[in-house]
Amino acid sequence: MGVGKTTVGGLIAERLGLACRDTDADIVAAQARSIADIFATEGEVRFRDLERAAVRAALLEHRGVLALGGGAVLDARTRGLLAGGPVAFLDMEWHDAVLRVGMDSVRPLLAVDPEATWRRTRQVRRPLYLEVARAVVETGGRAPQDVAGAVLEALALAPAPGR
Repeated sequence: MGVGKTTVGGLIAERLGLACRDTDADIVAAQARSIADIFATEGEVRFRDLERAAVRAALLEHRGVLALGGGAVLDARTRGLLAGGPVAFLDMEWHDAVLRVGMDSVRPLLAVDPEATWRRTRQVRRPLYLEVARAVVETGGRAPQDVAGAVLEALALAPAPGR
């Protein structure tokens, strides 16, 4: 949460001369309501179902950079789809998350005891990210442009000419 997936994804896409697609934005557009509202009214299980479908559709339809929601890796079928692809895991520590997300976040998973929730979430998800990632890039204290460059380097992807 707050690691910069969407921002960094957009920068990478720009450098590669590709489009960037965000599966969270896809869900919001398809449902015509916020992720927080989906969590509040239908729960996390329903949101994860919607997320799995959005990731599947994006992987089938999109040929650019894809920014996934942070919980997409929770689904084994989604991890299977991601396996072997040029997947980068953007990692950060709690103190960096506080600076980016803040303690009064509207993020559904951080509504109660943000630090404990963030740490539990990271403990569960980090091994799953590592399972599918070809590269791990630490984002703490780094500008998004630097993170994007590090991802491109780690994945050995060359920017488009003139970018």
